[in-house]
Amino acid sequence: MKENKIIYLDNAATTVPNSDVVALYNGIELKHFGNANSIHALGVDSSKYLAKAKEKILKSFNLFDYRVILTSSASEANNLAIKGTAFNYMGRGKHIITSKIEHPSVLEACKQLETLFDFKVTYLNVDKDGLINLKELEEAFTNETNVVSIMAVNNETGAIQPIKEIAKIVHSHPKALLHVDMTQAVGKVDIDYNDIDIFTYSAHKINGLKSGGAIVAKNKINYQPLISGGDQEYGYRAGTSNVAGACALAKATEIALKDKTKNHNHALELKNHLVESIKEEDIVFNSNDKCSPFIVNFSLLNKKASVVVEALSLKGIYVSSVSACHSKREPMSYVVDAMFNDKSRAKNTIRISFDKDNTIDDVDSFVNEFKKIVRSIQ
Repeated sequence: MKENKIIYLDNAATTVPNSDVVALYNGIELKHFGNANSIHALGVDSSKYLAKAKEKILKSFNLFDYRVILTSSASEANNLAIKGTAFNYMGRGKHIITSKIEHPSVLEACKQLETLFDFKVTYLNVDKDGLINLKELEEAFTNETNVVSIMAVNNETGAIQPIKEIAKIVHSHPKALLHVDMTQAVGKVDIDYNDIDIFTYSAHKINGLKSGGAIVAKNKINYQPLISGGDQEYGYRAGTSNVAGACALAKATEIALKDKTKNHNHALELKNHLVESIKEEDIVFNSNDKCSPFIVNFSLLNKKASVVVEALSLKGIYVSSVSACHSKREPMSYVVDAMFNDKSRAKNTIRISFDKDNTIDDVDSFVNEFKKIVRSIQ
C-alpha cells in the first residue's frame, strides 16, 4: 500500500461526492438562491429549477404519473412514506407488514406506530440468504393491512429481495400500498420502478451530497405531513425548498442510473477478487453470490471484528462492522442475527462496500493488512 493513501471501502455508509455534482450545487446555490415560494422574479426562477430537477429525476427512473417529494435524507423519506401513508389511510386499517432486517429508520417508524398509535405490525422472518418468504408475506395480510415496507437491497449484507414478486402479492390486496427502501439499490441493481407504489432513496449513497433524499411515488398517493408549516412539497413537507440540493440529487441520480451496468460489472469484479482472496481465512460469509456485488459481509470466527476494524483504520483502510446508523449503540448486527440466529456471528461482522472508484489494488491492500492484523491478534 502506498504511503498515506486512504483505502475507503465503506461506501454503503456514504460515498465520495461527484465533483460535477458539487460544482452544480455551488453554481445553483450562488446564482439561483431565491426562495422558490416567493412570487418575485428570483423566486420564480428558483421554482423553475426545482421543477426541472424533479422532472429529471422522474425521467432518469423512466416514470410517468409519479411525483417527487424532496426530503433531507432517506431516513426522513422512510418516515414520511411509512407514517404519512399509515396515518392518511387509517380508514383502510391499522396493520403494517415489514421485515426484521429493514433499516433502523423503517423499524423505528413502525415501532412508534405500534407503541404510540396502536398499529399492528408484522415483522417477517428472513432465511439464511437474508430473504423473506413470499408465502409468509401472503399469509401476513389481514383486512386491516394498509402499508407493506420491504427494502430492495439490505444495507449490511447486500441481500436482494424479489421486489417484482413482492409487488404482485401486495397489489393483489387493493387496500395495501408497497413502499420500498431503495437506498442501496439505485444505480446498482435492476429494478422496474413501475412495480412500486412508493420508493425512497438518498443522494449521498450515489456520489451525491448529504442532506438530500426523496420519496418517489404514484401521484394518487397522499400523506399526512410529519412537518407542518407550509405548502412546500405538495403540502406534505413544510420548509424552504433546497433548490440547489434538488438539482444536485437529480444530477447524481442521472449519473448513477446511466452508469449502472458498468458500475455493477466493476463491483462484481472487485467482489469476486475479494472473496477468492479471503475465503480460506477463519471467517464465514454472510453475503452470497446472489447479493449485490457492492457489499460483502463476513464474520470472524475467533477474533473481535471491532478490534480488526480499528486496526485497519490506523492503517488508513476504512471498513465497517455494523451499519453506521446503529453502530454506536448496538454491539451486534441484528440483520445477521435474524439470518442465522447466532449472536457470536452477529457480533463479529465486517462489511466491505464498493464504489466505482475502488480498484483491485484497494482490495489487495485490504486483504494484505487484514491477514496481518488477524494473525497478530492473540
